[in-house]
Amino acid sequence: MTVFGNYAHYYDLLYQDKDYIGETQFIHQLIRANAPAATTILELGCGTGNHAMLLAKEGYRVCGVDLSAEMLQHARDRRDRLAPELATRLEFSQGDLRQVRFVGVASQHENRQFDVVLSLFHVISYQTTNADLLAAFTTAKMHLKPGGLFIFDVWYGPTVLSDPPTVRVKRLENDSIQVTRIAEPIVYPNENLVDVNYHAFVKDKTSSAIDELSETHTMRYLFKPELELLLSQLQMQIVDCREWLTDRQAGLDTWGVYFLVRN
Repeated sequence: MTVFGNYAHYYDLLYQDKDYIGETQFIHQLIRANAPAATTILELGCGTGNHAMLLAKEGYRVCGVDLSAEMLQHARDRRDRLAPELATRLEFSQGDLRQVRFVGVASQHENRQFDVVLSLFHVISYQTTNADLLAAFTTAKMHLKPGGLFIFDVWYGPTVLSDPPTVRVKRLENDSIQVTRIAEPIVYPNENLVDVNYHAFVKDKTSSAIDELSETHTMRYLFKPELELLLSQLQMQIVDCREWLTDRQAGLDTWGVYFLVRN
């Protein structure tokens, strides 16, 4: 789970086209519809804190956890630029979502249990073994209040198999750098895994120096029945699974699917 280390510095640029505002509103509506009294959120895999800060603006107190120190530094720097009354709603901690434990730790979050646990942007698909998945789900279980919500999104198995991933090239820039990133996938159907081999060229506009980054992200695509089985071991129940953002029924053309789980 250290694959984000090398390009954490470029993360926000790489995903500048991601609709964080729309996604936050989607999450907010899911919470309001299913847990209207919710005020506290634990976000597992918070990255640079974009969702957390937007959720704080909606009135939630958010504790974000990420394994990457680089990502967390970006999140803390962004928080420090916020108005004090908003910044106090945000807390960021380093930890592995398979192992992190806040239960019993004195903090601003009473009892270290939360109304909602989030794990977004396919963080759960980075848990590539059954043991990893069960460990991540155990973390969510331990930090949820009775009846709390666990919301996560994944690469949806039926779509990955019916519409396999292909090579993609992404080009973008800001005032200081230009980035070209190539993603080359390899599918392992017997393991339900995809290796996404990233090769990025980052050009400094001032010096014209070029930095090359190469990383492999191994992703697990998931199916509803296996998730039901794993979650049932923890007495957690899937309430719904639908396409991320559109809320359409999950099917053969829904790559990103969210699962709404009740503790």
